[in-house]
Amino acid sequence: MSERHIVVSLTRRQVTTAALAAVPLAVAATGPAAAASPQGRPRERTLYIAGDSTAAQKYADAAPETGWGMALPFFLRERFAVANHAVNGRSSKSFIDEGRLDVILAAIRPGDLLLVQFGHNDSKVADPTRYTEPWTTYQDYLRQYVDGARARGARPVLATSVERRKFDAGGGAVGTHGDYPAAVRALSAEEGVALLDIQALSIALWQRLGVEETKKYFNWTATEQDNTHFNPPGAIAVARMVGAELLRRRVLVRRDVRRLGEVIPESWISWPES
Repeated sequence: MSERHIVVSLTRRQVTTAALAAVPLAVAATGPAAAASPQGRPRERTLYIAGDSTAAQKYADAAPETGWGMALPFFLRERFAVANHAVNGRSSKSFIDEGRLDVILAAIRPGDLLLVQFGHNDSKVADPTRYTEPWTTYQDYLRQYVDGARARGARPVLATSVERRKFDAGGGAVGTHGDYPAAVRALSAEEGVALLDIQALSIALWQRLGVEETKKYFNWTATEQDNTHFNPPGAIAVARMVGAELLRRRVLVRRDVRRLGEVIPESWISWPES
């Protein structure tokens, strides 16, 4: 790769320790992060991801499972760092209750972005630590992300949950998230927050690909048939959607993105040891 990738590297221990302690997480990007250079160039900005396992950083013990947040830097220019705080199994509620939003808000700065994608685990009715009701508590928790980012001069961005791989008997892709995507869409309109409708885009892609071809995008291995989490091709495809929607919704401008129409080699994905 000829262009520099800026990725805020958060180890599994850093993310867990910082969140449980509710203290600022020191972020380190490959390059200066001052407000502006003497030549007047804008400082590097950070895109923070708050989300669940579909976006999260995966480690060597989980390979080839890949979160789409791991591939997002391939589609952003070097002026953007990506701080991926998404964690397996979290809902909009449990992420806040564990202090993880506090960690982000302690570090985020004016001009940064906070991209929020929850819903997979909010629907766990039997788990009171994670469950939220779409039209009440789910929206209430999402507002905390929106309000927290805005209070610090950062821009919130809401995303509907990427869709699982599920087909009906006729081969039609089936939605699995109930009212949660509609609740995000409504909240986005109410609060005037940019919306990335990844649920609609992903289910349309799964429909185009079909029952068998979609297996190449999910974490299907010799020992596992996972219809929720991605392998490298799937993570790259969803990250491309995210980058394209950030541009289409004018959250970013053309000079902020790259490679949206290019093939991204799977070999660019790596899984740290810890």
